[in-house]
Amino acid sequence: MPAVSVSQIKELRDRTGAGMGDCKKALEAVDGDLDKAVEKLRMDGAAKADKKAGRTAAEGIIAVASSAEAVALVEVNCETDFVAKGEDFRSLAREAAELALSRRPASVEALVALDVGGKSLDERRRELIGRIGENLSIRRLEIVSAAGGPLVTYIHPGDKIAVALALEAGSEDLARDLAMHIAAMSPRAVDPASIPDEVVAAERRIIEAQVAQEQADEAAAGKKPKPAEIVARMLDGKIAKFLDEQTLVGQPFVKNDAYGLKADARVREVLAKEKAGVARFVRLAVGEGIEKKQTDFAAEVAAAGG
Repeated sequence: MPAVSVSQIKELRDRTGAGMGDCKKALEAVDGDLDKAVEKLRMDGAAKADKKAGRTAAEGIIAVASSAEAVALVEVNCETDFVAKGEDFRSLAREAAELALSRRPASVEALVALDVGGKSLDERRRELIGRIGENLSIRRLEIVSAAGGPLVTYIHPGDKIAVALALEAGSEDLARDLAMHIAAMSPRAVDPASIPDEVVAAERRIIEAQVAQEQADEAAAGKKPKPAEIVARMLDGKIAKFLDEQTLVGQPFVKNDAYGLKADARVREVLAKEKAGVARFVRLAVGEGIEKKQTDFAAEVAAAGG
């Protein structure tokens, strides 16, 4: 069995919030496979926050450029919110988004290599680093194309969250309401068919382990175990709930009152009523997946003075 490194343990702890000892044991049990270790920790109940890796933990903005045919969203990061509010930084971010919209690069690497006034975008970025004294990165790029219906954007105040949404059919008002819903509720995909099979399979294994533990606890308490068909229905119900929580069409729509529907109506019901269809959406939030370094400001001041 390959030895588990300290860096692997730290990465697993950052992703899950579990203790160092638990992380080491989980990695050893799965021969160092990080994803399997995350799943094992969740099954064991040791992971405290598996979603920790997706939290917003860096500064910057989401820059947006749009036309009738497409929308480009680019995440540009910096170290402090002070710099994120500065015009030089915002100018670079706007330039990146406009360049992405006009040239349609396939990746961030292709974007930063593009020419802007005789210099690459990456050279412009490095120059700005030299002027402001902070590290900057052009981290993510997404382009959403029109799909026959309205193409809209929603930018949350502060430019920390942005959504681009393309409808196949439906009204402009509905598209804007859906974009606001996506910003607030952060669905993972449009519908269950858009969730990767391996994600569903992993969640099913976790749920099966949880149900098995519940059954064992009940047996230990002297209770009669549930029949297999009831257990199967429980599993299916939990998977269906997971898919509803993760997908746009399965979530309760935040603006049902505006469409004459009951308060808990799902987005799929709104789409059916309005004869609308969602082709694609992208939601970007600044710093997703970046672990922000925690600093002791008082200690830094004291050190500087010494």
